[in-house]
Amino acid sequence: MALLTYLVLAHLFLSLAATGAEKVPAVIVFGDSSVDAGNNNVISTILKSNFAPYGRDFYGGQATGRFSNGRVPSDFISEAFGLRPFVPAYLDPMYNISDFAVGVNFASAGTGFDNATSDVLSVIPLWKEVEYYKDYQTKLRAYLGDKKANTIITESLYLTSLGTNDFLENYYTMRDRRSHYTIDQFQDFILGLAENFVKEIYGLGARKISLGGLPPMGCLPLERTTNFLGGNGDTCTETYNNVALGFNVKMTGLVAKLNEELPGAKVVFSNPYFIFLQILQRPAFYGFDVSSVACCATGMFEMGYMCNRYTAFTCTDASKYVFWDAFHPTEKTNRIISDHVVKHVLSGFF
Repeated sequence: MALLTYLVLAHLFLSLAATGAEKVPAVIVFGDSSVDAGNNNVISTILKSNFAPYGRDFYGGQATGRFSNGRVPSDFISEAFGLRPFVPAYLDPMYNISDFAVGVNFASAGTGFDNATSDVLSVIPLWKEVEYYKDYQTKLRAYLGDKKANTIITESLYLTSLGTNDFLENYYTMRDRRSHYTIDQFQDFILGLAENFVKEIYGLGARKISLGGLPPMGCLPLERTTNFLGGNGDTCTETYNNVALGFNVKMTGLVAKLNEELPGAKVVFSNPYFIFLQILQRPAFYGFDVSSVACCATGMFEMGYMCNRYTAFTCTDASKYVFWDAFHPTEKTNRIISDHVVKHVLSGFF
């Protein structure tokens, strides 16, 4: 009954929120695999998801390149603002500037704030995402004219979801980074890059900006498996969770600083940590049966090409699982987290 009440209220809130959609004419997305809508499909990298069973619960059962069985958070947030129920990838040849005028996604799975992070799996670095955004602005002005295009640029909601890869795929994997930075120093380094990024897109016209925080990354199935193989049992890696918590505290301070320094800007912190942790700690309350392993294959380590249509054991109903693959949530989890962020953080933009 509690879950039913939550879902009904969430649906009601999103329906009411859509009435304020004119305040946000488009959603513009920067980020990593948490929001990638298919940009990695067209680059030379092993980090792809444009094949079954990815996307099996997306519209038409299409594997778009989203690292999920269905939609990702930016899709749900776009829908909440009364816009299209998904935000297309900028490099997807199926879409053009008329589509991107109401929402565009520059995210690339595997990237981070640090350029060294994108080098690990040869994906699109954040600076290149910004270059694509500049190209988008040029096309938008040619399509709509300067006045209307400038309105879209300044009134759009900018979503940023980055950081997890900087720690898990970079700092804790590459010896070079650990030899140059303590974890506290590396957090500050990443925060400095985040600050520079926000100031850059602000200089290009962005005013409504959401910075995403880190999830409880020590509880991802891949990290739990690593913890288990290391003899620590099937539990979350609390060291990683504590790093995420500390980083998020610092990100809160950065957001306050940016709002003081950037006239006319409204920067918010969309922190997924606590709602995600609550789902993991009370899965049954949210309608989940399994929270420690993923739906795809064994659910312990598979993602990308290791999660494919020929992989045995993949679950039949992803809605019972918190995680889709060993690194990414299911569509249902994405929806719950997105609804929470819209209600508690992004509602100020309606």
